[in-house]
Amino acid sequence: MKKTIKEQNAALIILLSNVFIAFLGIGLIIPVMPSFMDIMHLSGKTMGYLVAVFAVAQLLMSPLAGRWVDRYGRKKMIIIGLFLFGISELIFGLGTNVLMLYISRILGGISAAFIMPGVTAYVADITSIQERPRAMGYISAAISTGFIIGPGIGGFIAEYGVRMPFFFAAAVAFLACLSSIFILKEPLTKEQLAEISANTKQTNFISDLKRSLNSLYFIAFIIVFVLAFGLSAYETVFSLFSDHKFGFTPKDIATIITISSIFGVVVQVFMFGKMVDILGEKKLIQLCLITGAILAVASTVISSFLAVLVVTCFIFLAFDLLRPALTTFLSKAAGKEQGFVAGMNSTYTSLGNIVGPAMGGILFDVNIHYPYLFAAVIMVIGLGITVMWQEKQFAERLAE
Repeated sequence: MKKTIKEQNAALIILLSNVFIAFLGIGLIIPVMPSFMDIMHLSGKTMGYLVAVFAVAQLLMSPLAGRWVDRYGRKKMIIIGLFLFGISELIFGLGTNVLMLYISRILGGISAAFIMPGVTAYVADITSIQERPRAMGYISAAISTGFIIGPGIGGFIAEYGVRMPFFFAAAVAFLACLSSIFILKEPLTKEQLAEISANTKQTNFISDLKRSLNSLYFIAFIIVFVLAFGLSAYETVFSLFSDHKFGFTPKDIATIITISSIFGVVVQVFMFGKMVDILGEKKLIQLCLITGAILAVASTVISSFLAVLVVTCFIFLAFDLLRPALTTFLSKAAGKEQGFVAGMNSTYTSLGNIVGPAMGGILFDVNIHYPYLFAAVIMVIGLGITVMWQEKQFAERLAE
């Protein structure tokens, strides 16, 4: 019998810290990127490519990383991911030419592909089916909190030099790596890992994608893509939309995003588990998609600061609840294939993160309302897809 969350406190704290540090490191650099662009004489196109290459590296590595999580163990992949993340931040901080920056971003994408499946599979291994929603909610909250706190800390550290946030991010990543080496214990035995690996055929990226079309997983993966697509498109144009339509200052925009993110984290930590118990994953996901679609349309007709704040709070909350609900559903459906499913979860997220910002930017140039209307259409399509969910097959997998 698996231990309760309270009995797994030490491991959970380290795992949540690892995820928090990874996303804190990503958030840390946000305030200094404009200054960094000026110092390095980088164009907006180059910055866009640097964002894209991270997502592409994560996309290509995620299925392989998920496979390695099942073969070599969760702990090893988490430690390697944190080490690579530290190296990538260090290279970016020391970067004197664009090639070094590209190498840094590629390593960063690979590190993200290692960390997330490793942490998700580890949490699934040490929690019961009943407690898993709460644990996945904690992971999602750690991600959101890292994003919230990161820019603020980055802005403060930048007072000591524009490259300092990168060095700080590298330092905390190496610290997390060391703590994981000494505190985390591999949740599965060598025999269990060998059994999982033996039952899994050797595959490549294309065959893994084909395998993800399995009806048990595919609809959830499509919703993962919709979530990443919608959220990244929304976030990409939010500041531009707020500036062009409402004339909001950077401080106004930062205030809205911070309050909305904190609201989402509080609900995730204290209410997500109860909401899953009451509604179940499928109904919660459908509710979030309906809410997201309605509020995306509402974003095009509101005008006051308070209205924008309220709408943004709830649309962020819908996305914040979707992420752990989907992760929980997939971890339950995965059975012994936790690494594969967590890796493909990361793959579909990366696909959404590549396509979403590009589509959002293109549509924004046509009409500032189009990205939100398009996001609403995508979410309605996602809602329609959930109707086809094969719950009977899912229930049979849980009973195995």
